[in-house]
Amino acid sequence: MAHHTHHEDTERRILDSARRLFAEKGYEKTSIQDILNDLGLSKGGLYHHFKSKEAILDQLNADEWAVTSRLLDELIEHDDMSALEKLRALVISAVDAPDHLDLVRSQLALLKDPSFFTANMRFWSTRLPESFRSLIDMGVQDGSIPTAYPEEAAQLLSLLGNYWLMPCFYPADRTDMERRIRCLATMLDAIGVPVFDETLILRAVKGLMALMPEGEVASA
Repeated sequence: MAHHTHHEDTERRILDSARRLFAEKGYEKTSIQDILNDLGLSKGGLYHHFKSKEAILDQLNADEWAVTSRLLDELIEHDDMSALEKLRALVISAVDAPDHLDLVRSQLALLKDPSFFTANMRFWSTRLPESFRSLIDMGVQDGSIPTAYPEEAAQLLSLLGNYWLMPCFYPADRTDMERRIRCLATMLDAIGVPVFDETLILRAVKGLMALMPEGEVASA
């Protein structure tokens, strides 16, 4: 049992170190040696837990998705919130959590790689819409999301939110980003999914602008 606990502790230390270094330097500019130096760990000690830097990133992303899945489960169980309020809370968790935004920003440069981009597009078009769809269906039932297009709304929210609004694909200054989010809000409102209230619009602007690649914010 003690050995198992030590194994988990070491793995968590590696993940915590990598997450911090990725946020500070970016995934591509962080080497395995940087992580080893930070932890005072041998290569054998690290490779016992993770076979590569890519495996570390995969685990960090898996952990992040597990957090989102737990939040979704908790929101579904709340009986003191409408489904629309739950959907807003789920979106807020993506645009207003510094640790999440740091992890996303650290790997934006990888989206230039076709295989990494394709894997992300597959996730944005399948698993992510499923989480939105569950709450949208609840909203159709409780009347807070009166849409005839639950599947399409889930896809719009996922695909446009993670592609069209991402400044690494479509650079924008704050004014442009707000206009773009308001455009998405208008589209969703038109099909009966009024998820973007004024508060969420402003929080989304702030969160998405934090993903602007360094050196491009001022010039965008």
